[in-house]
Amino acid sequence: MSKEALVEQIMHNNPDMTKKDAGQIVQVFTQGVTDLLKQSQDVSLIGFGKFSVNDVPARTGRNPSTGETIQISARKQAKFAPGKALKDAVN
Repeated sequence: MSKEALVEQIMHNNPDMTKKDAGQIVQVFTQGVTDLLKQSQDVSLIGFGKFSVNDVPARTGRNPSTGETIQISARKQAKFAPGKALKDAVN
């Protein structure tokens, strides 16, 4: 689902809401989650799920085209774990 489709879904569920308002809701939510993850803070939405940051350690890899060994640097990875209510709704 694209951001545009999500905005349309929000408008469908709230007939009095304008497209601009629905777009702002999506933008504020995504920016808020992004800002908190940048600060390495978890975002838990009970029943929906949990957004968190995972540290991925540095490792040795291999360039598939040349076979040369390369060093892959450490990084942070955003993760999402669905909550029980979301899992139940999907199944």
